[in-house]
Amino acid sequence: MANSGSTFLALLTGAAIGAGLGMLYAPDSGEETRRKLGENARRTQDDLNRRYRETSSNLTQKAKKAKLDFEDRLEETLSSASYKADEILSSLEAKLEELRKQNAKFQKDKKDEAGTTSSENIVV
Repeated sequence: MANSGSTFLALLTGAAIGAGLGMLYAPDSGEETRRKLGENARRTQDDLNRRYRETSSNLTQKAKKAKLDFEDRLEETLSSASYKADEILSSLEAKLEELRKQNAKFQKDKKDEAGTTSSENIVV
């Protein structure tokens, strides 16, 4: 993009210089030459203003598109991260439930051992 802008500017500058030199050596009167130079300068300014608006509009559109693409990717990433977090929480909850069951069984076995030991002591 920068290369085409430089090429265009060089072409435009060359055309303006060539037109100016051509008018200076033309057999027109000074007034007619000034009018032609002014007309050429207005056309050049209008062309530059049009190109500026086009470039500005293109950049604005590209920035909006990039912003929307970024927002979409961010949303996808957050959604994926949320899904992964839910999976991890579910897994942790399952492990916790399994540990609770093992702990309850361990506590029951411990009570049963304690009850058996005290009844054995009584028998002896």
